[in-house]
Amino acid sequence: QVQLVESGGGSVQAGESLRLSCAASGFTASNNCMGWFRQAPGKEREGVAIVYTRGGGTYYSDSVKGRFTASQDNAKNTVYLQMNSLKPEDTAMYYCAARARQCEYGVNIIRLPGWWTYWGQGTQVTVSS
Repeated sequence: QVQLVESGGGSVQAGESLRLSCAASGFTASNNCMGWFRQAPGKEREGVAIVYTRGGGTYYSDSVKGRFTASQDNAKNTVYLQMNSLKPEDTAMYYCAARARQCEYGVNIIRLPGWWTYWGQGTQVTVSS
């Protein structure tokens, strides 16, 4: 069965860094589209980054561009989200998402949580000032 498991969340001070991991099982991440989303209580789910696992490219939301970096490790069937210069507004539950097909334009699917078919349970990131 397809399963996505996030890890690496925690509580940090503003300006510090965290690296999130998403371990995939039941499918090969490199043959699928992968992404990162986040959601704070009372707010809509927000797309953070798209990982074009078949081509090696990435796409980021304006709110994190220049601070966050998504990557993949095919040997470990895992995708990552390196988060630098964290801000209090980055506080949220972070989710890994996947769909068993090639990615569509990142500008579109990063805005459409419904496009994705597989989700992890999330890992909490809390940034204090």
